[in-house]
Amino acid sequence: MTQTSLSKGSGRTPASTDLKRSIGFWGLMFISLGSIIGSGWLLGALFAAEAAGPASLLSWILAAFMLMVLALIHAELGAAYPVAGGTARFPYFAFGTLAGFTAGWAAYLQSVTIAPIEVEASISYMSSTGWAKKHLVMLHTNGTLNGTGLIVATLAMLLFTVINLAGAKMLSDSNTMLVIWKTAVPILAIVVIMTLSFHASNFTAGGGFMPYGAHGVFAALPLGVVFALQGFEQAVQMGGEARNPKKDISRAIISAMLVGAAVYILLEVAFIGGLSPSNLTHGWKSPIGAGDFGPYYTLALAAGAGWLGTILLIDAVVSPGGTGLIYLGTSARLSYALGEEEVLPDRLTETNKRGVPMYSILLAFVIGEIVFLPFPSWQSLVGLVTGATAIMYAFAPVSLAALQARDPDRPRPYRVPYPKIMNPLGFIAANLILYWGGFDAMWRLLAGIFVGRIIFEIALRRARDVKRPDIDWRAASWIWPWLVGTTIIGLMGRYGKGAHNVLPEWIDLLTVVAFSLVMFYYAVSLAMSTEQIHDAVQTEEHQIELERDLNLPG
Repeated sequence: MTQTSLSKGSGRTPASTDLKRSIGFWGLMFISLGSIIGSGWLLGALFAAEAAGPASLLSWILAAFMLMVLALIHAELGAAYPVAGGTARFPYFAFGTLAGFTAGWAAYLQSVTIAPIEVEASISYMSSTGWAKKHLVMLHTNGTLNGTGLIVATLAMLLFTVINLAGAKMLSDSNTMLVIWKTAVPILAIVVIMTLSFHASNFTAGGGFMPYGAHGVFAALPLGVVFALQGFEQAVQMGGEARNPKKDISRAIISAMLVGAAVYILLEVAFIGGLSPSNLTHGWKSPIGAGDFGPYYTLALAAGAGWLGTILLIDAVVSPGGTGLIYLGTSARLSYALGEEEVLPDRLTETNKRGVPMYSILLAFVIGEIVFLPFPSWQSLVGLVTGATAIMYAFAPVSLAALQARDPDRPRPYRVPYPKIMNPLGFIAANLILYWGGFDAMWRLLAGIFVGRIIFEIALRRARDVKRPDIDWRAASWIWPWLVGTTIIGLMGRYGKGAHNVLPEWIDLLTVVAFSLVMFYYAVSLAMSTEQIHDAVQTEEHQIELERDLNLPG
């Protein structure tokens, strides 16, 4: 809650509006792990292999390293500043409301679309395999939902909504059971496929280990690899409902990231080794057959493990469904946070008697239904979501560096190792992911953020206090030069439709790194003063203490 919203919000009835702290370590860890293991495991290995061949293993390892750096940064932020919708709040603490809104808007665009994407992935997987392929047609020939598919997708979103409205503990408990299943099934698939059908020669077939060069390794990242591994920050988003956030959030993030990365890397090994060598005689463009989006189901049947194929069809519903369930809830916490900052309607901060932001959850349902309209394929949507995720992640390193410098006495239960290296490295990693996503995704995201800025200005003009002392225009002045500059580099770069290939290979990456470093240190130098940061943090801490007192028994 901002300084302004505190003064305006004093008339609220806290007992009816505050979030309830009911989630422990395991609940937080499973929320992050459940977000990481979703439709990405069903489809990510296939798209990565098509882009990079056996070298897709390097794509997963590179993505795991880059996202682990960002996860460690989020772990320190989440433990030191445990608030709901943290990805929107951390930039607010460091750079003011405009920066907080921009980061929160990018995070919201990413988060609110993932639940419907997960549902579409589940439908796509089922529609291309087994009984449903012949008897339950849910897709048009272009991959969009038909009438039957729209009904099924809507029912899934309604189920997510009902569970989320039942309360954070219900969400956590439901997710815990799902995550145990979601983690066990891919591990089972790894063991069975590698035992029954594993061909080591596949790792050099179809043009060698790296048939498309380094470009293919990097190009695979936005085609499902980064999308699959993202989600560790969901424990941060639920920080306002954690019982012991300063102790549990960092442990939950790091644990979930380690487990998720290990599972995905082994899944790619199993996928490549499990393919029939005859499928690779013409390269990696279609290693399991055109139009087949059920790679592990196909491998299971080929290995004679029909029983595993049945389990995988069940998991095609459970795994993406569990991730969609989480993201519908965490996107609601982001709109709640933006409502608290008074840059979205105040109604989004209202909670029901179970302590969940009901109007924010209902808004996530409505937007999810809009996403089900005839938009591009899962793969195309994943590219846009990955770019939005990279923008969201990029705010964390600059925020942490600024807060470490301007709020050094803050208790930090977890500290990032070598912060002077890790913070700029995290910002570089986020910008590289954004660049590899391609120019076509970047300019669309820039347009989406511009729309958000218009919404911000409208909300500002309609506010009762137009001058809002918590908006530090200077502190946020680095954001648009960074976003526009990154888009220009994408235009001159070598990835995505519309890129002009002006920058030579490797020179383009050095350009991204150099620009990222310049913008990182420039942004940190513009952070708000120590006094302003203390005021913002103390206001939030006061609200957290009030919520804790009101939630005590008796």
